[in-house]
Amino acid sequence: MEIVETPFLLIDPKQVVKNYRRLLQAFSSEVVIYYAVKANSHVEFLKQLKREGSSFDVASIGEIMKLIKLGVSPERMSFGNTIKKPKDIDIAYTMGVDLFAVDSEMEIEKIARYAPGSRVFVRIHTSGLESDWPLSGKFGTDAEHAVDLIDWARFKGLHPIGVSFHVGSQNYNPENWEIAIRDAAKVFEGAAKLHHIILDFLNTGGGWPVRHTKPIPSVEEIAHVIEDATRRFIGSGVLIATEPGRYMVGNAGTLVSSVVLRSHRLGKDWVYIDAGVFHGLMETIENFRYEVVIFGKEDHPKKTFTLAGPTCDSVDIIYDEIELAESVTEGDKVIFINAGAYTVEYGTSFNGIPSPRVFTIEQLKILHEINKTA
Repeated sequence: MEIVETPFLLIDPKQVVKNYRRLLQAFSSEVVIYYAVKANSHVEFLKQLKREGSSFDVASIGEIMKLIKLGVSPERMSFGNTIKKPKDIDIAYTMGVDLFAVDSEMEIEKIARYAPGSRVFVRIHTSGLESDWPLSGKFGTDAEHAVDLIDWARFKGLHPIGVSFHVGSQNYNPENWEIAIRDAAKVFEGAAKLHHIILDFLNTGGGWPVRHTKPIPSVEEIAHVIEDATRRFIGSGVLIATEPGRYMVGNAGTLVSSVVLRSHRLGKDWVYIDAGVFHGLMETIENFRYEVVIFGKEDHPKKTFTLAGPTCDSVDIIYDEIELAESVTEGDKVIFINAGAYTVEYGTSFNGIPSPRVFTIEQLKILHEINKTA
């Protein structure tokens, strides 16, 4: 009998502590780490990061309230979503959050009305090149407009402190942070020259990658590029911040699923599993590539399959082509390595199928002991 029915995400909160400490130590100067809660909001992750002294990038009132319940001070939160309802700004401000991201005049006006006197930083656009999940089509503005927004924020009674950007999730090239910092420097310079506003906050966003199927730069490499580019293009006296999400929790989770069906039709070999696009693997709709193995058959000869989820929707195809063990069959465990980020947070109950459950390593050990004595 199975200890836990699949699909489920197995997480290791201790790994998050290791990741946080490594990132902190990668910088030679002071850095503020705002963990991107949207990557995985499991309470055990949040508790560990709170103990380590992390700050938090939040995208909703739901995330803010979750942190508040865990005893996280609102002063350690940055409301990084640039698309906020007025009531959410009001609630966040009432709770004590006073740091907000903006990229438009209307957002500034809402914050000025519902969170007067708050600190704001302007998000600028990046290309998202060499990232698996670009984020700038929907967010960010150009440097010239950002300078105008800085002045508008001051005019509306807010306290503009700096600039942010995001190079795209799972970015493979450290040089993209340098390019973005060069653009951010134009905002720092323009705000000082045109409006006599001195900025002192640079939020370098997320993008820190996790190892999947391609080589990745180390956090030390990226941190060095960020510090060096900030020094060369902006100067001293600037507080560097970063918003790791995938890096912080990606390698702290493993998604475990089971084969429901194997079939051959229309000239293709198919494998269907009980996880899918609507149940933990949403990012694969953009062909985000996880390392995938068949448990116990890692060394078996491989064959090309189409891997799909369990729902009655043709969109629920994880990979059109993937190499899996040729001997894969019903009941085999399909393991997605380093899947702690952006999996269960995307889960749905589509078709009445529940989202993957989450278990810590310690919880699974306890369940295993109970199962042995049952």
